[in-house]
Amino acid sequence: MRRFKLFTALTISALLVGIASPLLAQVAYDNGQPWNQRADSGPDAEVPGWYYNLGLTGIRAELVAKEPKALLVKHVFARTPAHGVVKVNDLIVGAAGKMFQRPHRNGYGMKIFGADGPVAELAEALEACQGPTGTGLLGLTLERDKKKIEVELKIGNKYGAYAASYPAHCPKSDKILKELLDYIAKQQNEDGSFGDPVHNTFSVLAMLGSGEKHYLADVERNLRHLCKSIDETGKNDRRYGLINWTYMGAAIVLSEYYLATRKAWVLPELEKIHALLNEGQYLDMSQIDPKSKKSHPDSYPKGPQQAHGGWGHNPGFEGYGPIAMITAQGALTYSLMQRCGIKIDRSRHEAAYKFLKRGTGKNGYMWYADEPGGGPDDWADMGRTGAAGIANFLSPYSDNEYRRQALMRSRVIGDHPQSFPDTHGSPTMGMAYTALAANIEPENFRKLMDANRWWFTMAQCNDGTFYYQPNRDNAGYGSDARMTASCVVAFIYTIPKRNLVITGRDVPPAK
Repeated sequence: MRRFKLFTALTISALLVGIASPLLAQVAYDNGQPWNQRADSGPDAEVPGWYYNLGLTGIRAELVAKEPKALLVKHVFARTPAHGVVKVNDLIVGAAGKMFQRPHRNGYGMKIFGADGPVAELAEALEACQGPTGTGLLGLTLERDKKKIEVELKIGNKYGAYAASYPAHCPKSDKILKELLDYIAKQQNEDGSFGDPVHNTFSVLAMLGSGEKHYLADVERNLRHLCKSIDETGKNDRRYGLINWTYMGAAIVLSEYYLATRKAWVLPELEKIHALLNEGQYLDMSQIDPKSKKSHPDSYPKGPQQAHGGWGHNPGFEGYGPIAMITAQGALTYSLMQRCGIKIDRSRHEAAYKFLKRGTGKNGYMWYADEPGGGPDDWADMGRTGAAGIANFLSPYSDNEYRRQALMRSRVIGDHPQSFPDTHGSPTMGMAYTALAANIEPENFRKLMDANRWWFTMAQCNDGTFYYQPNRDNAGYGSDARMTASCVVAFIYTIPKRNLVITGRDVPPAK
């Protein structure tokens, strides 16, 4: 079990270091990243670096510049199909009797998002061998000691292949979801925590979204822990520590829990968090931390409307100031709270929506903050766009502009689904919000899931957990990375069930 910390190293690196780091392609041949990063504990500690998981095979592999149509084996787990068959330093050059046809395209940027090449081709073969016409055997073509050899891995048919409609009406998705929920429940600490704010948010949402009532006790234990932890932060200086991420996640899960159960004890806790969110929203230049002018001079507001209405890592304005990802969550929390009967100041709520609109390109893509970046048709990581999309979709106000913004964001995700697993800051959190906004229009959710079937196939480990694959920021990989990926995958697989307001359950705004 992991000891709970309000802000773990994972959260700090994923949300803060990731922002300050240069843009790094996943295939980063020049500086060793992400391959030279290691987990210091947990199931991946035995692996000598942060490599691609190759699905149920038990193999971890590196992408190398001199072998653009191959996967270099760097580790093989014991008691997996590849153990004793595939060796470290083997080159995988083909699968299912075919040589890999395309070079690596995987990386960060509009021209190289996605997994074309050996990663995608192997994923396709791995899925096919488990499907209705598959034998459960996966043939691999290897280069070993400069000789080509053919081997066969006994993958089996335990899971089968994904249905065309996955994760809906899909036996494989259902089986995976059950396993992941059981895994998540076992990771809960004695105090009720699941770990950091990402785990606490999406573990609970997955449990609630599943509709399985036997998880409600685990959910309540987690929420009471969150409420207690937030009360304890009131004794400290709230200006620092990435505190708003905890507030937002807690508000979202508490709201969904209340709307699902109508437990009266939740409302006073929501009122407390509502007050904290009001206190932390940036609306006036008097809230600026004087340190910001020296530490982040380029981000310092030029006038009263710059960053107005947003939230940053911490209350008021410090460091980078308000950013889109957390502001979108703020707008979403106000919408959910209002459905719970919490009285929301409409001017504050609309200030958050205006922040998001200022940072949106004409195609619906949401930039980092409240100024659109790049060209009018540019796009990249979609986590911010997804969070802004679901926030607009659930606006309690009748103005058609909110729905227009939501649909525009859903469609840009459907048009450009390639960056799904490679978003800024916390990629897994970005995946969850991207999927939520895509789900606003079913065809966009379908495009997203179809384009990223490779990721769900390759991220699944032989023990049933899911793996945090290398990503743009090369941040946040460590002992709990399996939990990070597993709770978000579980949540995404509950989206078609429509058991939450954010996934489509119809709960009208309170009057």
